[in-house]
Amino acid sequence: MWQDFGEYILNEIGERNVKIAEIAVGKFDMICDMLSERENITLIKTDISPANESVIKDDITNPNLDLYRDVDIIYSIRPPSELQPHLVNLSRKINAMLIIKPLTGEDLNTPKVNMQLKNYKKASFYILR
Repeated sequence: MWQDFGEYILNEIGERNVKIAEIAVGKFDMICDMLSERENITLIKTDISPANESVIKDDITNPNLDLYRDVDIIYSIRPPSELQPHLVNLSRKINAMLIIKPLTGEDLNTPKVNMQLKNYKKASFYILR
């Protein structure tokens, strides 16, 4: 499933140069490791409690917008439901595509926004363009 999720993002961007932000990284870094192998991707990782020095401290409920300047895609893996509206707000402010991979069976907490359910191979996630 995780390979499929990363593959979807890679297919979405193709060969164009993009900036991607993973928000609420936690300690799961399989997808960001996969994306960082591509030369056409600039990747930033943020979390309120960074697990290591490669993660930038940021509070998505009051984000530092300078961190997200020129970001094309935001994604978050299993973000807590209370953070999901803040992800939507940030993606709209910076005009970035948003991909949320919730816990299996979890409903999204994105009031007033209908995110598109996407099933790609064995991965299921939501997209806001």
